[in-house]
Amino acid sequence: MFTGALVAIVTPFRNGKVDERAFGDLIEWQLANGTSGIVPCGTTGESATLSHQEHHRVIELAVEIVSRRVPVIAGTGSNSTEEAVSLTKHAKQAGADGALIITPYYNKPTQEGLYRHYKMIAESVDLPQVLYNIPGRTGVNMLPSTVARLCGVPNIVGIKEGSGSVQQASEIASICGDRMTVLAGDDALTLPMMAVGGKGVISVTSNIAPSEMAQLVKAFLERRIDDARRIHFKLSPLFSALFYETNPIPVKTALGMMGKIDPELRLPLCAMATETKDQLTRVLKDSGLI
Repeated sequence: MFTGALVAIVTPFRNGKVDERAFGDLIEWQLANGTSGIVPCGTTGESATLSHQEHHRVIELAVEIVSRRVPVIAGTGSNSTEEAVSLTKHAKQAGADGALIITPYYNKPTQEGLYRHYKMIAESVDLPQVLYNIPGRTGVNMLPSTVARLCGVPNIVGIKEGSGSVQQASEIASICGDRMTVLAGDDALTLPMMAVGGKGVISVTSNIAPSEMAQLVKAFLERRIDDARRIHFKLSPLFSALFYETNPIPVKTALGMMGKIDPELRLPLCAMATETKDQLTRVLKDSGLI
């Protein structure tokens, strides 16, 4: 259902508030450059420090601005199942095309707990839902066997697989087949994951290089493997640079250098250290982005 290069879009701030004009400009730029979907209020969108009111507003804005040109998949996850249900209900009411739901963080549920969490959300809200597994952020790895149990649940249509393991993505694709769309959760693994059955990526890099990420995925899906590999190698320095520090610090810094946003962050995230910012600047210059 959801394929291609989808952007895990940043939430721009100005003077402590969501910068709605910059957010709209970012979305229009993404659409003009071939991005296949907009994913607001994810990790890259600093969802952890958005108030519920801001969270709702950002999703509503994304839906309004995109106006059905591409899918909007709203980040609606929480470490409280009840809260995740509430956020997902709002996303449906706002007109989102789907929801991206991260595994519960901090409380470290068992595999059975993960299954019940996602099953309850799927049964509570009639909206296409994409699981999001990223153990480096949450402290829990959702195993392929658990994903296999969930891929038969109505409304669960895909997974953003961010474990960093191509083997894990391969197992999910093998077990679930057409019942579950696998999307890469790590830009650097987009090409390898597509080689084992993935259909695209929910991308950080698309924030600053939307056309190139779209071309990478499109080339692979059209079986132009050499072209896809060439773009992958070209983008590889960016894949690394955008994680010199915790995401989304580098990508918002980069967008600031590109004149797209004010690179304001919310504590506990803070401005890049001078050394890593200098390294990022060199990569952006070498890539022709600034």
